[in-house]
Amino acid sequence: MELGGRWVATEANDDVRRFGIGLDSDDSSWLEVEVPGHWQQTPEFANSDGPLMYRHRFESAPPAEGRRRWITFDGVFYQADAWLDGAYLGDPEGYFFPHSFDVTQLARIGEEHVLAVEVACSPQHGARSNITGVLQSSDVVPTGWNPGGLWRSVRMYDTGPVRIDRLRVLCRDADVRRAHVRITAQLDSLAPHEIVVRTRRDGQVVDEHTSAVATGRNELEWTIDIRDPDLWWPRELGDQPLTVLTVEIEVDGERSDERMRRIGLRQIEWNNWICSVNGERLFLRGTNLTPITVGLADTTDELIERDLDHVLALGLNTIRVRGHISRRCLYDRADELGLLILQDFPLERTHARSVRSRAVDQATATVDSLGHHPSIASWTAHNEPTNADRSANAGWRGRLRRVAAQQLPSWNKSVLDRWVKRSFERADDSRTTVAHSGVLPHLPQLDGTDSHLWFGWRHGDASGLAKQAKLLPSTVRFVSEFGSDSVPESTPFIDEAAKGSWPDVDWDALEADHGYQRAIFDELLPPDTFPSFDEWRHTTQLYQSHVLKVQIETLRRLKYRPTGGFCFSHLADAMPAISSSVLDHERIPKDAYETVRLACAPVIVVADQLPDWINPGDALSVDVHLVNDRRVAIDDASVSAVVSWAGGSTTFRFGGPVQPDEVAKVGTLDMVVPDTLGELAIEIVASDPTGALAHNRYTTAVTIPPE
Repeated sequence: MELGGRWVATEANDDVRRFGIGLDSDDSSWLEVEVPGHWQQTPEFANSDGPLMYRHRFESAPPAEGRRRWITFDGVFYQADAWLDGAYLGDPEGYFFPHSFDVTQLARIGEEHVLAVEVACSPQHGARSNITGVLQSSDVVPTGWNPGGLWRSVRMYDTGPVRIDRLRVLCRDADVRRAHVRITAQLDSLAPHEIVVRTRRDGQVVDEHTSAVATGRNELEWTIDIRDPDLWWPRELGDQPLTVLTVEIEVDGERSDERMRRIGLRQIEWNNWICSVNGERLFLRGTNLTPITVGLADTTDELIERDLDHVLALGLNTIRVRGHISRRCLYDRADELGLLILQDFPLERTHARSVRSRAVDQATATVDSLGHHPSIASWTAHNEPTNADRSANAGWRGRLRRVAAQQLPSWNKSVLDRWVKRSFERADDSRTTVAHSGVLPHLPQLDGTDSHLWFGWRHGDASGLAKQAKLLPSTVRFVSEFGSDSVPESTPFIDEAAKGSWPDVDWDALEADHGYQRAIFDELLPPDTFPSFDEWRHTTQLYQSHVLKVQIETLRRLKYRPTGGFCFSHLADAMPAISSSVLDHERIPKDAYETVRLACAPVIVVADQLPDWINPGDALSVDVHLVNDRRVAIDDASVSAVVSWAGGSTTFRFGGPVQPDEVAKVGTLDMVVPDTLGELAIEIVASDPTGALAHNRYTTAVTIPPE
């Protein structure tokens, strides 16, 4: 039974806590609120940071003899205290997993009941105490947004004397002969019992055993072997067969409780940031997925489907769920579509020391809730565990602070992240766990993690990534954030900030409310140097396309030597923003959308990045590579490169085989730069006997050398 219908709420204070929780309390003056939902979506609470007291009246017949009754909160943002008919139930904390309470005795007293829940989600400033990730106080949600509320359903249901509180199902390893599945169940028993634990696969019993349970919490663990399994594969490598495992608890011949998990049988391994699935390595072409809507309660299955369609249209095989845990539908659809997920635990930037034990517990709950999804390839305990200034003009002091934050030990990096990583590893040895994302190599091990390299935006230029790869190859093993910001097509929020003729705009408001990184734009693309808003917007989008093209091509050319993949920043916005997305908040593509699609095709032909200008008489030497992500060889590849300038051109031709899942250098364009000033372009076309495979274009300018 879902406890839907009419919910009311009011700001919580001591009087409300004393007199607003009982069955006979007067709530006629309280305001109606949406459950599931977030309280700030109610106009009267639009600016409230809570806490709020929620109340819901309902009727239910008492549970039958021998049955137990439970109330489960599927999603609470972020902490709560709950009462039923004035009796205290408990204090759930954690937004992404369910919290259940035994209300059997209270349910037997009568048929009319009131559930009261005080929900708190404190604002996060400085060191964070809430484990809410980017869903609160981040660059991807509006300033002042508070996600507080009962954002998932509240349910009431009955079980027998033994209930399954948590169920963890992991495919530890698998090959064509056998899959090994480990099941862990946490049971809540009313009294000592001898129980039968029955496991079904797609309705057929595959395991049955008896066990004795004591009063209270019990943990059982068992394994099943599946012979000749149909393996789950990423979409580029094969099919995605899924199987349903059902665990049933039987007490005295009666079913007491059951839970189901849909799993895929596969084995994931990582070797120096190169991912392999069922023994087949796969280069990961991915994007960062930030919250699809500002409030998770508003993220419908249809909106998830829409964004995943864009992921597929871009030719990607991976999504990094950055800084939050999303709705269940996202993981279900990724399983079905054969997309891999790099899952962040919702620790973002620096956290207070008080968070450690709660983070450890919630890491285990993450595995319990999501561990059965074959699409999840890795866990990351903490995203960017520093608060260093990331702006372009932070000065030498800012740069020094950034270096210090990366190199010196801190409680977040050295203590918190290790504890959370260890919790993930204890709960799940079937996947790798990364302690923190975006931490460069540092003493004493000089071994970093995945990198956040914003060349061309926060520092340097777009070609800086290739230079970094030569100097420190370990920093490009997996680049999980890169790109640049651009102005979207949907800009009524900028129109509202206009105070007069261009460029008289309320830039402070755009910076405060819409993610505008003013210092960086003023350095790279200052608005007052453009004659109109449209030209400025167009140029920001062209620049974003340039940065993503250069860097995706660089990383793909470094495939497996040493790069295992990438995730660019980012797919789409949840709010009107000037950001690094390739889709705006209305899902209108920016110029970079098509650039990413071409750069992430299964087969691409790439050349070395040309300098911005060259001089007549210079020797020009450009390597050309053919990148083949297909699982079949290109036996007879042909590459034609035409170098053209005003009044002339020259053609280069190369050919030969390219092995499956490999990068081949097909030739070098060696020439002397002509005397003609102006644009010099290189057009490259790769083909095989069946037709064109890929094409690319590069340009530079022939100029007179300075005196």
